Amino acid sequence: MTSPIVVNLERLLGGPRDNALLRYSLGNEYLKAGEAGRAAEQFREAVTRDPHYSAAWKMLGKALEADGRAQDARAAYREGVAVAQARGDIQAAKEMTVFARRIDKALGGGGGGQAGGA
Repeated sequence: MTSPIVVNLERLLGGPRDNALLRYSLGNEYLKAGEAGRAAEQFREAVTRDPHYSAAWKMLGKALEADGRAQDARAAYREGVAVAQARGDIQAAKEMTVFARRIDKALGGGGGGQAGGA
């Protein structure tokens, strides 16, 4: 069952209000509904529209992880760390670093070093 919020947000797609924030909001709603793959698509679109949107990078990682795509999630977190550091968003950078390291650990320690390096 599609929530009324999702229906309203989807109506805005392709219109003048279709921007990174709309895609981020729709991604959050899909993630709440357990539709991680659809959420990841929207978060990916959000960071395509605004590559400096560190919160969208974090949620992209979460959605990819929930969709069983750990390596893609790790890559999103690492990109997000770089974006967050460049913006001075220290808390988001720390969170995504932790998330990426957890994935590294789960994947057997692979991952090529420090998450998000500077």
